[in-house]
Amino acid sequence: MPDNPQKEQPRRRQARGERRIAQLLEAAASVFCTTGYTAASTNAIAREAGVSPGTLYQFFPNKEAIAIELGDRLMHEMREAYGEALAPVDPATPLEEAVGAAVDRFIAFNCDHPVFFALMHGPDIPGRIAEEHDALHATLASRIEGLLFSLLPDAPPADVTRTAHVCLGVYKAGLELVLAHEGAGRDAYIQEIKHVLIRYLEPLVGDRLGAPEGTDTATTRTA
Repeated sequence: MPDNPQKEQPRRRQARGERRIAQLLEAAASVFCTTGYTAASTNAIAREAGVSPGTLYQFFPNKEAIAIELGDRLMHEMREAYGEALAPVDPATPLEEAVGAAVDRFIAFNCDHPVFFALMHGPDIPGRIAEEHDALHATLASRIEGLLFSLLPDAPPADVTRTAHVCLGVYKAGLELVLAHEGAGRDAYIQEIKHVLIRYLEPLVGDRLGAPEGTDTATTRTA
């Protein structure tokens, strides 16, 4: 029997509340992916969650509040994902491995959370999410610069900044194609993103990252 039943009751209520919030956010993610943020409604989210609209309003006053909470949680996870994916690499690491590891981590996150793309690129996303996304984009570009500095230690900073923004633009353009396909088709698009980035970076990096001598990396595509 608990030492203090009065304290145990609020903890149980809090745990039930957290489970309900998680249930509502999961339902919202499904609705936002299916209909888009603009067309989504709190009634549709409540139906998807299997609760009444009144239950939803106990936790969120409107659709925007749900989207903001969902976006905040996803961006926190994204920051953790790119923190590891964009860590500086050993100079002996092959370029294909360095690029592949970063792309795979980001693609995996977006495939696991397709609502992230739906929220971040919708035509009518809440202002706070747009601001957070802009901040995330700037931080992401900065982290890519840090990764590139480990690959291009002698390059002028302005060149590295420009290269980082090009890499990020290529990835973002390819991501929409990746999310629009499944199975083998998705895998093929992921591989194409890697090919584009590798071919773009190869002339800049040269064989600094351990490409075997005599290998024509500009014309050899990885399987």
